[in-house]
Amino acid sequence: MRAAEQGRGPVRRRPVLVWLAALCVVCASLWGALLLWFQGPGTDGLRIALAAAWCLLGLGAAVCLAGRGPRLPALAWLLCLLALVGGWSTLRPSHERDWADDVAQLLQAEIDGNRLTLRNVRNFDWHSEDDYTVRWETREYDLDRLADADLVLSYWMGPHIAHTLVSFGFDDGRRLVFSLEIRKERGEAFSALGGFFREFESVLIAADENDIVRTRSNARGEDVYLYRLDVPRAALRQLFLGYLDEARRIRDRPRFYNTLTSNCTTVVFDLARQVSPGLPLDYRLLLSGHFAEYVGERGGLLPGYGYPELQRAGRISERARAFDGPPQDFPHAIRAGMPLTARNAPP
Repeated sequence: MRAAEQGRGPVRRRPVLVWLAALCVVCASLWGALLLWFQGPGTDGLRIALAAAWCLLGLGAAVCLAGRGPRLPALAWLLCLLALVGGWSTLRPSHERDWADDVAQLLQAEIDGNRLTLRNVRNFDWHSEDDYTVRWETREYDLDRLADADLVLSYWMGPHIAHTLVSFGFDDGRRLVFSLEIRKERGEAFSALGGFFREFESVLIAADENDIVRTRSNARGEDVYLYRLDVPRAALRQLFLGYLDEARRIRDRPRFYNTLTSNCTTVVFDLARQVSPGLPLDYRLLLSGHFAEYVGERGGLLPGYGYPELQRAGRISERARAFDGPPQDFPHAIRAGMPLTARNAPP
């Protein structure tokens, strides 16, 4: 009796193994089709044809796994998969491409004591998303005058996904914003899916608020929120210098942007972990539209306020679109009515 049961055991398990193998084939076929679309050779039509042929080969392999056809398609699929993985592994990031104007320059920093010189700070005048005046500047800052930092969330794809930036303020009223972005080639457009397939390099942009915040709120029509961070002076300086180190690493060694593991939100989290190593991972690193709520729960926003109150006061989109003054007044105008100092909690 036991022998009979043992004999039937593999028969019962085989369908499960077949389904698992078929699922692996489907996932690998989907990955390969997207890879061919984003990184395949030639025109759009050729890439579509290659992706379709690959999917058909994957279907043939799945049929083979079910034991209903010749084994040759499965072997051909496996060899093609190995070729795709090999081609994927040869992709290398580069700084030598025909870059779009807004990501054409790499940030350079020189520190002499407390004196900081930054080259290639972006300060474009944006009339629309496609109409702008190019301006890259060299600026000097006194690190001892670093005073505060704001978290900036710009919603570009619904309430759950936002671009994450950090704006640092100096006690002379100037502000500097850091943003990790895709480094688009001329004529290229962002694709969240493409960010999984080494479609884009990364670049760290340092920009004037009148440029990088206003282009999102005004030129692109995105919904933008600001939150004052509760960061001690020493940690504030460490966070600021962390961005400069990140810019240096990217300049020294180009890297790919990754939608999941190396994006505008994860860089903020990684730098914050250098200041506070115990920060836990959280799903809101992926659903970046909720990142400010995560920061608030970890004690990173101004104390004495509830998150809904900070969120309401921090919505700056309408103030940014209504602003019609000199660029240096833009940071003050968008913060009108925003909590900027801690409020004592009620007894």
